[in-house]
Formats: sequence, structure tokens, C-alpha cells
Amino acid sequence: MGPNLMRRPPKYVQGFIDRHGKPRFYLRRPGFKSVALPGLPWSPEFMAVYTEALAEQPLQPGNGRSARPGSLRALTIGYFQSSDFRTMQPRTQRVYRNMIERFCEQQDKDGNRFGNKPAAMLRRDHIVRLMAAEADKPEAANMLRRVLRAMMKCAVDIGMRADDPTRDVKALQSKTDGFHSWTEEEIEQFEARHPAGTRARLAFALLLYTGQRRSDVVRMGRQHIRDGFISVRQQKTGVELAIPLHPDLLELLSETPRDNLTFLTTQFGQPFTSNGFGNWFRKQCNAAGLPGWRMACVRQLRADSLRPDAPGTKSPPSPVTRASNKLRTTRKPQTRDDWLQRRWRRRKQEQRLSNLYRSLTKWAERRERSTPIVGGGAQGRN
Repeated sequence: MGPNLMRRPPKYVQGFIDRHGKPRFYLRRPGFKSVALPGLPWSPEFMAVYTEALAEQPLQPGNGRSARPGSLRALTIGYFQSSDFRTMQPRTQRVYRNMIERFCEQQDKDGNRFGNKPAAMLRRDHIVRLMAAEADKPEAANMLRRVLRAMMKCAVDIGMRADDPTRDVKALQSKTDGFHSWTEEEIEQFEARHPAGTRARLAFALLLYTGQRRSDVVRMGRQHIRDGFISVRQQKTGVELAIPLHPDLLELLSETPRDNLTFLTTQFGQPFTSNGFGNWFRKQCNAAGLPGWRMACVRQLRADSLRPDAPGTKSPPSPVTRASNKLRTTRKPQTRDDWLQRRWRRRKQEQRLSNLYRSLTKWAERRERSTPIVGGGAQGRN
């Protein structure tokens, strides 16, 4: 007992002598609840409680209790602090967080929440049954599988599990043709309701002729236009694109006021948020007599224009990155990345030819200056 009293207490342990002369020790870490430790430092009973307390997860914001050690709730808190989650885009983080929270709040037949169950007890058949319950919504079931796979990977990394129960779970097949693709009649109906010069018409043209997501369209401005192209760094993927400006889009942009950094603004002159723009554009579709239509339908129209059997459409074919089950044909659709690569290869070839021409021209000039001018034929030899 004597040597233990002379040693420094374990990390995060604070002690004092109470008014009765009894030593008391507590484990105190920022963001964690304080834990009373029995006995003296380094004793077996002390270290047993100390080790168990270290395994607890920090208190959740707005929650007065900590997660049960080893539970799925404790795993979710650890996953939210992992580098895999923190490097996601904010929008993706919100989707994952909401789905994880809903999963943890679900209850079994006995009324026990999933979040309170041990993470080590989750098996493959559990996940299969959870996905089967969402068979009528295969996209939601596959998203749950993706989220659980990310959580189980985190559990393996931190030593909470030795295996990944989602590894052999197959995704459900989605029997859908994807988003509706706008027809020529629907385009004319929308344009008749929203003539040139309106915000709705400009928004529709940006979506139609660039094929970008709403999160990218709301950030477009004149500062992104250069040499007949509009430069875009996609917020979701981080890919940089150079999209050729369609003449119709260029005409609409020329009539747009130049008093804002973005082409699209709210009625108060402020840039749109991604969600706000989506809600606003849906109202414009409803006003045009196209209820249920949205921006994904416009992007699908751009994708349909790349199909080998695509009929003539209002917008000429333009490279896009989106591919759907509807576009999977024997011929691989042209992507914007492929188009950019060919464009840059062609530009490099033109640059090499131009450099070669200049080199040959300079060589010919030097050759001409260094060669003496002599008479021709027999007269020169005489």
C-alpha cells in the first residue's frame, strides 16, 4: 500500500482529504461526467472503476446523461468524432446524423431502444431484417445499410468490434426508372408561364444548360465566366468543370442585372441557399401547372440528351456526370470528365503543333541568314 501512495495518480484523477480526514478521488475530464473512484489509486478496485469510466463517451449536447459504454449510442458518438464523418460535406453529415439518430430511437418488441443495445451484439441477420422491413423503399434500406457499414467500420477501428456484420449484406434492387425527364411540351409550358427576364426563367436555363445541382447553381456568378465557359467547382464532389455556355443561356445572362455576385437572388436581393432554392423552384413549377416536377427532372433531361437513341431536344447534347439506370445502354454515355480530358488533349496537341511551327520558322530564318547568296547555274560557277 505504501508504494502506491507515493506514485502519481492516474491521468485525469483528482483527490483531496474531506473534513473527516478520508481521502477521496474523482475522475474528471472535460466534457465527461465526474466519477467517484473507490479506494486508493492503483488499487484493484480503484483501477476497475477507473478503466470502466474511461470507456464512457462524452456527454451529448443538450443531454444530461452519457451513453452506456459499448452501446450503439456510444458508438454513434465515437463515429461523429471520427475523421471519416468529419471530412464529409455538411449536407452529407446532416443526412447521416439524422438517419443514425432515428435508428437509435427505434424500439424492439420489448420497448428497448436500439441505441441502448450493445454494438457487439449486432449481427448480419439483424441488418437483413431491418432492410427487409424497408423493402417497399429500397433507397432508404440501402441508405441504412450504408450508414451502418460506416458505423461498423468505426467500431472495428476503435476496437469495439472484431468484425463488420454488414460486409456480406447485399443492397436491394431498385425497380425505378429514376426521375421524370421533361418533355418538349413541358419545357414550352414552363417557358410560357415564366418568360425571359424572370428569375424562374433564368433559374431554369441555368439548370437546363449546365446540368448542375442546385448547390452549384446558386453559387454561379459572372466571375465564373471566362472565354465562353463557366467554371464550376462542384460542392458535392469537389470536381472542377468548365461548361460551355449555350447561346440561349448567354442571352439570358446578358439581360441579368450586374449588382450581385450570383445570378440568382431572393426577393430581398440575397443569394439563395440550396434548400431555399429548391423550395422556391418547386413553387415555380407548380405555378406553371407542373406539380411534382423539380430540378432533378431538369438534370435528367440533360442526361437523356446523351443517350445514343435520344431524340432531338431543345438543348443540344452536353457532357454531364449524372448516370442513372435509365441511361445504362450498350454504349457508355459521354461524361463531362471525358469531354474535358479530350478538350485538354486537343489543346495540348494544338499547342505542340504551334510550338513546332514557330521552331521551324525560326530555323528557316536562321538558315536563310547564314546561307550566302550566290548566282545560279553555270554563271555562279564561272
